[in-house]
Amino acid sequence: MTELQGKDKPAHGTNVSVDFHHALMREVMTTELLRIKVLIGIAAGFSVISSIIYFVNPEALARVWHGNFKPSYLYTVIGPFILFELWVHGAIVRHMKQDRDLPIVRRYIGAFIETSMPTIALALHIDSMGPVAALGWVAPLIYFIFIIASTLRLDFWLSTFTGFVAAAELFWMAMYYRPDGTLDPAPDLFYHSARSVVILISGVLAGTVGMQLRQQFGASIMAATARDRITNLFGQHVSPQVVERLMMEGASTESDIRRVAVMFVDFRSFTAGARTRSPQEVVDRLDGAFAILVDILDRHGGIVNKFLGDGFLALFGAPIHAVDAPHQAVAAAREMLAANEQLNATSSWQLRMGIAIHVGDVVAGNIGSPRRKEYTVIGDTVNFAARLEALNKELGSQFLISSEVREALGDDCKDAVSRGEIPVRGYEHPVAVWQLG
Repeated sequence: MTELQGKDKPAHGTNVSVDFHHALMREVMTTELLRIKVLIGIAAGFSVISSIIYFVNPEALARVWHGNFKPSYLYTVIGPFILFELWVHGAIVRHMKQDRDLPIVRRYIGAFIETSMPTIALALHIDSMGPVAALGWVAPLIYFIFIIASTLRLDFWLSTFTGFVAAAELFWMAMYYRPDGTLDPAPDLFYHSARSVVILISGVLAGTVGMQLRQQFGASIMAATARDRITNLFGQHVSPQVVERLMMEGASTESDIRRVAVMFVDFRSFTAGARTRSPQEVVDRLDGAFAILVDILDRHGGIVNKFLGDGFLALFGAPIHAVDAPHQAVAAAREMLAANEQLNATSSWQLRMGIAIHVGDVVAGNIGSPRRKEYTVIGDTVNFAARLEALNKELGSQFLISSEVREALGDDCKDAVSRGEIPVRGYEHPVAVWQLG
C-alpha cells in the first residue's frame, strides 16, 4: 500500500553547517565591501577638502608645509590608494559572484599594503616639515582610521595585524627615517615606543570588537538557518509559533514512532468548478480558503505537512508532541467547517469540505534521497485517514472520525453519530465510522 507523498524539497537540514559557513562568509565579505567604501569615501573627501583649501587659501597650507605643499603630493598617495581599494573591491565582488572566499594570504597582503599608505604620506610630511612637526601633525593619526575600519573585517588577527603594521612602521619612521639636512633633535626611544604600543593595543581592541561582531553575525545566521531548516523540513507552512517551539525544544530529523492525529481535508467537486473559471480565479479562491483554514490549524497546534491540490494533510502531535492531539484536531475541524460556511456566504463559488481524522502510530521523520528530503509521516494510520476522508463523498457527510478518535474524545464527543461498519478500500473487514456535525 503506497502512502501519499508530496513534491520533494531540498534537504537543507543535512547541510546546516555548510549553509551557515557559506552565509557567514558572504556576510564577512559584505562588511569588507562596506569598509572599502568607507575608506574610499574618506580619501576622496580629504582630497577634495585639501584641494579646495589649496585654491581658496593656499597660505594656510604653505605655513603648515613650510612652503613645500604641492597638489601632486596629495594625489601621489590618495590616487594609488583609491585605485588599490577599487581593485580589492572588484576582487571581492568577483569572488562573491563565484561563491568563493578570498584567500587568507591575499587578505594579509591587502592589509599590509593598505596600512602602508599612511606611512608614505608621513614620509612626504617629514620631507617637507621635518620629523618633529610631521610626527606631531595629522599623518600618524591616519593609522587609527585604518585600525577602526579594520573592525569591519570581522577578523581578530587581521585587525591585530593592521595595528602591528601601523605601530611598526610609525616606530621605524620616527626612529630611523631622517631626511638629509634635518636639524631636529635625535628621537627618543621611550617616547616613540610608547606611542607605537598604544597603536598596537588599538589594533588588538579593534580585533576584539570585530570578533564580537562576527559572533553576533554568526548567531543571527545560525538562528535564520535553523528557521529555514525547520520551515523546509516540516512542510510548506509552519507558523511562527511552531518555529519558536521547535527551536526551543529541538526537532529530531531521525525517523521514529509517534502517536499522532492525522487529518485529511479536501474540497468536494473543486475540479469541476475550476473548469468554468479562469486560472487566477481558481488560485485566488483556493488561496483564500487555505489562508483561513491554516490559520485555524495554527491556533490549535496543528501543522500542514503537505498540500495536495485542493486539499491538504495536517498533523497533530508531530513534529511537536501533543498529549491531547485528538481533541486539538477535532476542535480545529469544527472551527474549519464553520469558517468555510462563513466564507461561502460571501463568495459566488460555494465550496463543500470533506474532513477526516484518525489517530494512531506513524513513522515520522526526514525521509527521501541524500539530496532531497521531506519531513513526512508513513504508516497505516495515514492511509486509513485518507480512505476515511474519501468516504465523505459516499456518505454525503463533511466530517468523519474513526473509532479510535471517538474513544479518545470520550464524553467530549456526545454528538458523534455512528454510520455503522463500512467497507473501506484496501481493508479486509468493514470498519466503524462516526460522523460529526
